[in-house]
Amino acid sequence: MQTILVVVHLLLAIGLVALILLQHGKGADAGAAFGSGASATVFGSRGSANFLSRTTGILAAAFFATSLALAYFAMNTAEQEGLMAEPPVVAPMTDTPMIDDTPAPPVDVPAPGPAADVPQAPN
Repeated sequence: MQTILVVVHLLLAIGLVALILLQHGKGADAGAAFGSGASATVFGSRGSANFLSRTTGILAAAFFATSLALAYFAMNTAEQEGLMAEPPVVAPMTDTPMIDDTPAPPVDVPAPGPAADVPQAPN
């Protein structure tokens, strides 16, 4: 059911984009309104809604309804456990210590060189 709803939602979104791009813009007649416009307004008279605007409204309402339905399904879906949800594997306890308590061998560190090796800032 949820997969069908996602497909319908996607088709509604594509249809909305196509219908919105097909419609004539409100400001497209602004230049014609000053010289040869039949109305006193700048953007021309606004008549009753045509087929494209009504279809856009219906698709927008359906898109809104499918969005709400998908949100409802997402809220009621049981959360799946991820890969990190499993408990870590712990090695069994043994008598041998895991940390070696023997001291580390001494490390030979060279002594610092004479002070003449250090570069001096010019006066």
